[in-house]
Amino acid sequence: MRDWRPTLGAVHTPAATTFRVWAPEATSVDLILDAPGHSGRGLPLQKDEAGYWSAIVDGLPAGARYRYRLNGDDRRTFPDPASRFQPEGVHGPSQVIDPAAFVWTDQAWQAPPRERLVFYELHVGTFTDEGTFRGVIGKLPYLRALGVTAIEIMPIADFPGDRNWGYDGVALFAPARCYGSPDDFRALVDAAHNHGLAVFLDVVYNHMGPDGAYANAFSPYYFTDAHESPWGKGVNLDGPHAEHVRRFFIENALHWTREYHLDGLRLDATHAMQDDSPRHFLAELTATLRRDVPQPLTIVAEDHRNLPHMLRPEDEGGYGLDAVWADDFHHQARVHTAHDREGYYAQFTGSIEDIAATLRRGWFRGADPAGLRPEQFVLCIQNHDQVGNRADGARLNQHVDAPTYRALSVLLLLAPETPLLFMGQEWAASTPFLFFTDHEPDLGRRVTEGRRQEFSAFEAFSDPARRDTIPDPQSPRTFERSRLQWREAANRTTHHAYTRHLYQRLLRLRKGAAPGNATALDAHTIQMTAGGLTVIARLSGGGAVVIRDAGVVRRNAVLTTEDVDVTMDSKPIEVDTAASTLRFARPGAIVFAP
Repeated sequence: MRDWRPTLGAVHTPAATTFRVWAPEATSVDLILDAPGHSGRGLPLQKDEAGYWSAIVDGLPAGARYRYRLNGDDRRTFPDPASRFQPEGVHGPSQVIDPAAFVWTDQAWQAPPRERLVFYELHVGTFTDEGTFRGVIGKLPYLRALGVTAIEIMPIADFPGDRNWGYDGVALFAPARCYGSPDDFRALVDAAHNHGLAVFLDVVYNHMGPDGAYANAFSPYYFTDAHESPWGKGVNLDGPHAEHVRRFFIENALHWTREYHLDGLRLDATHAMQDDSPRHFLAELTATLRRDVPQPLTIVAEDHRNLPHMLRPEDEGGYGLDAVWADDFHHQARVHTAHDREGYYAQFTGSIEDIAATLRRGWFRGADPAGLRPEQFVLCIQNHDQVGNRADGARLNQHVDAPTYRALSVLLLLAPETPLLFMGQEWAASTPFLFFTDHEPDLGRRVTEGRRQEFSAFEAFSDPARRDTIPDPQSPRTFERSRLQWREAANRTTHHAYTRHLYQRLLRLRKGAAPGNATALDAHTIQMTAGGLTVIARLSGGGAVVIRDAGVVRRNAVLTTEDVDVTMDSKPIEVDTAASTLRFARPGAIVFAP
């Protein structure tokens, strides 16, 4: 690890602040300061051979606001593409931030080993009533008691408006001001570490949002016609001047991990990051983070292609990533239990045999993952995409019955791979998670129309009148409906509390990612071993199941989904040791330990 100093944005010290921005085609760049002693006339920046413009201002206090003026044109003054904070929103002035002013108390913190990670994905704006970083701090004791070991925060890079999933981020270095200040986010990370929780951040390097992405005003080279993405032009990772674009995103990753003490990053939609250069951007990014960040990091990709080389070391031809979201388990489980068939679900049978094969391999489709470790596959039965990209934002527990939901939860949390929970999943929350935005009216109308048109290929929404019932992303009500109702979790007399207790018990039983095995016992039932535990999970219907290894049913049953502390209407699973048979009245699971 070597010393690292930011090279972009406003880099503050008590003595001086250095301003630096990449604008290779500009004829002039002026710094417009709003601070005592500065008239606002503009301070000329000096250009180097690579097209970076810079200036040093002595004695500038943290908190000063500024813009850049391009080519002497007062109509072309913009916030800093590497702004550390946008207190007035993404179209307003940038603010000088002093990261050294925050007093950290996590010096003794050590992140859990990767095989012990259990992710809890959350959206800051809808996780608590406050919808802020400070609001999340108030729930950390709850998360620690639940038994997760890491929170994974959906993107916080500032976006237009006050409501967004975060994937429309445009100020990639600036925590969204609607969630709090940079120091509020630092306080969240510091508090999480003091509660024994690692912190991961979702970052988006495959596109920028449609409103307020001022990087384009400074350079025409951030995007390229050579590649396309679902959001338009591809990010320029391999064309002319790509080395500076790559550096911009790598510096962003260094910014979050070094200045905010993060334990890892989740890289959004890496399949959309097209790069034909000799060294793929992901390999360069991962290697740089390993070299320049003092704390151990875990770098996770979201990628549906199921490519083993992404998870192999660079000296073996890989990209050096640590883990990947492996969606095949989710898809197989939904086809079997919720009977989804349209869209990408059409690629899956949902058979017990295929679910077992997915658990054995880590994914079902794609290249052979032989040699990869269980913890390198992140599995879920819900995440923000799989809930929020449904027209009604409905959760899995609203599409399957409670016994089936409990059985799937057992498989997820005791599987050999790394589990991920989506906020509220542990108490079978009744609130949806809908798609919401807060764009200016013209763009907002197009987003609403586009959102509804996305579902035109689905049978339920083939009628335009039916599509018009899909919640409007622009409506504040859509956002409010997506906020968790914590009173559900607090009420001990409802099924929510019983489900939460099941999750707590499972997370106490979990031994971490470890080699395991899974086999189909019949068309409804799967047997899975991991961490010394044996799970028999019936995912559909009731019936008798013969266990081929007679020794299994003679072991100690340490949990069933019919225990009276995890369900309000217990229908016990019968264990017939003489006949090596289990009898299920309905879907469920039983866990045996030696």
